[in-house]
Amino acid sequence: MNVATTDYHTAGEPFRIVTAGLPPIPGDTVAERRAIAVGAGGTATRPRPSALDDVRRLLTREPRGHAGMYGGFLVPPDDAEAHLGVLFWHKDGYSTACGHGTIALGAWAVDSGLVAAPADGTARVRIDVPSGRVTAAVHRAGGRTTAVTFRNVPTLVSARKLPVATSRGTVGVDLAHAGACYASVRAADLGLAVVPEQLPELTAAGREIRAALAAEPATRHPSDPRLSGVYGVILHEDLPDTPAGPSQRNVTVFADGQIDRSPCGSGTSARLALLAVDGRLGPGEELRHESVIGTVFTGRLAGEHRDGILTEVTGSAHRTGEHRFVLDTEDPLGTGFLL
Repeated sequence: MNVATTDYHTAGEPFRIVTAGLPPIPGDTVAERRAIAVGAGGTATRPRPSALDDVRRLLTREPRGHAGMYGGFLVPPDDAEAHLGVLFWHKDGYSTACGHGTIALGAWAVDSGLVAAPADGTARVRIDVPSGRVTAAVHRAGGRTTAVTFRNVPTLVSARKLPVATSRGTVGVDLAHAGACYASVRAADLGLAVVPEQLPELTAAGREIRAALAAEPATRHPSDPRLSGVYGVILHEDLPDTPAGPSQRNVTVFADGQIDRSPCGSGTSARLALLAVDGRLGPGEELRHESVIGTVFTGRLAGEHRDGILTEVTGSAHRTGEHRFVLDTEDPLGTGFLL
């Protein structure tokens, strides 16, 4: 096995872009390719073994990766209107949406020359992801990429203040579909604060809430069952408002207990829609969304759609390296291990 990648981080969250070394991935659309990657009888966090999944494990497990690794397989787009397609993955399997990955892919597409861009101005990169088509507006100044704004698929709020029993008491949970289903909970309602020192407790609470919502009807996507089920639990707290609008800090616990180091891109879309429904965010206002490590995304409302609320999220991505990973057939650890 010989796999080439270009690695970025978006607000601290890694994104490993696989540029060569993949086995063929059949399917006519990105969504079909993800379903094939998961495999018949598999789930998003327990995919079936395959040659493709061997690559995912190789890149997310030690000694080549780590339990917090995230990335994407480049695949053809659904049609000629998009520049590229991507299958998002993490240590547990395959996700349907990834805002921080979309930001990194927009930067990579321009930085690599795949999409032409002005030295000063904005280039738009259209990307097909399993939940639909998203657009990354790549902002440039002096020949450098300075920031990326992605417009997400429409966000649909499906439940408010849903009571969920936890070991810390019953809490009210909000659900929103933003390319993936996110459950939002006030950290204070669990007796917690969004600080690195409480990450073990925050992670445990996120996993508990996700498990408790496994059979909740509101987690089902109204038109595409492949997008159903809670992907991430957003534990959030309010910060002082800025002149532009509200400010919040969050930690998103996704998949099987992973921590998003960034403020979570598609999760920010979920928060924007919920703040709009609450009347706390209006047209022309901006959410300052901070992560558990202090990095920031900004988000805003971008209009209405028949399928929900349109949102835009801005962040920055930086290249961290280019790699060629190999698997020695005599290596007793194979595709690696997780601790």
